[in-house]
Amino acid sequence: MSATTYLELSETGGGAHKFYEVRVVDTEVTITYGRIGEQGQVRTASFADHGKALKAAEKKIGEKVRKGYAPAVKGERGRRPVSRREIVSTRSTARQAPVLWRFTSGAPAFGIFVGEDQAWVGNENGDVYTLTHDGRVTGRFGLPDAVKCIVADDFWIYAGCDDGNVYDLGAKVPRVAYEIADDVDIYWLDIHDGVLGVSDRHGGVTVVDHEDEFQWSRPSSGDSAWMVRNAAEGVYHGHSRGVTHYSGRGEQVWHADTTGSVLFGWQERAEVFAGTSRGWVHRFAKADGKVTGNYRCDAAVFSCATSPDGEFVFAGDNQSSVYCFAADGTRLWKLGTGCGSAYSMQYRGERLYLVTTDGSLACVDASPAAVHAAEQGQLPERQDIKAGSVQRVEATAEVEVVTHVTPADGVIVECVQSGGRVRVHVRTDGYNPTWGVQFPKNIRIPGARYVVSEVLTSANGSFYRARGEIKRIN
Repeated sequence: MSATTYLELSETGGGAHKFYEVRVVDTEVTITYGRIGEQGQVRTASFADHGKALKAAEKKIGEKVRKGYAPAVKGERGRRPVSRREIVSTRSTARQAPVLWRFTSGAPAFGIFVGEDQAWVGNENGDVYTLTHDGRVTGRFGLPDAVKCIVADDFWIYAGCDDGNVYDLGAKVPRVAYEIADDVDIYWLDIHDGVLGVSDRHGGVTVVDHEDEFQWSRPSSGDSAWMVRNAAEGVYHGHSRGVTHYSGRGEQVWHADTTGSVLFGWQERAEVFAGTSRGWVHRFAKADGKVTGNYRCDAAVFSCATSPDGEFVFAGDNQSSVYCFAADGTRLWKLGTGCGSAYSMQYRGERLYLVTTDGSLACVDASPAAVHAAEQGQLPERQDIKAGSVQRVEATAEVEVVTHVTPADGVIVECVQSGGRVRVHVRTDGYNPTWGVQFPKNIRIPGARYVVSEVLTSANGSFYRARGEIKRIN
């Protein structure tokens, strides 16, 4: 006996465009969900008999109908491109920036992180590339949908994906670290010590812990929440009405209005920065929300970043220009990227790294001497980098199986069924066996044991975090 129900939620104006399919076959319920036109994610559950399977399916269908999903014919609607900000095609009239090298990723790019050893770029094709600081491609990950952002949390690197998942990129294979509700239209996310903050299209912010368990959620006075920055003292949330700071428990600490809607956010140790649709970057003290600086650009600000502690403030507008300001607001320079508008950026070691609307990861020499020369029309010879034949490593739930483990192989952990959820605990001597372990969501199997390269204590000292390669012990 089988039955299938197919639902869609397709909103106008760039809203949700998702499907939800429930299929009952005998005692199994299979749910497939995702963006219309994509393969989607699959979840299967078994029940004691066919009647209970039908009842569970009806409950799931009812939940979606109440959220606006409706019966539809599969295939009638096609995939809709993800459009986060209106792209103005005007080319910058400013002098060109001193770009040292440019890597072509193949699709518009939003995700960037530049670490000590390499740079990461993620694009709308679901590709995440790693490159050395001089532009040599070293790796390529494949995620199921567009990459919206790449964030670092101590040793860990995560990519937020439009399939509703957050992937850990710290090993050879991407693994699901967090599963976000499929009916939440995510705009941005950030992670601090395993705590995930998610901002969404409706202006809300949601916080979950290292076990992907809901902590709190708040609406805002605006919509289109493009900024969320997590820190030890809470969450900084930017939306169409300004920036709001919430404590770690979700209480509002302060709110500050902005000139225009917030389109991007950055944070330093003591301050947060918000780029807006009216061409401003506002600088706020984390302690009380007071304005400590304002920086005027000539068009809507798509991205911003700073040098350490905000000595210099950088911004990218929607007309393919980048800016540099002194801390007091003085504009030091404005230059054209030559490769589209910067959706995200990061400064490191006198270099400004940009990911852009044309899919480039560009490395700009932001040293005073190079900028001065560029203003005179003297540019370095730019190196154009191609991906070449580097292999794309797909995200998967498959795990290598080993039969023999030695202490040199790593730390042994075990999956344990607890209160309706599968938890993970360390079984190697010398660790606290009662602490949970942050561990990939889609490989947790009750009773299974794994060996992990490393298990590190969280910053707050209350749980462990798995790092590196994971193998299942047979």
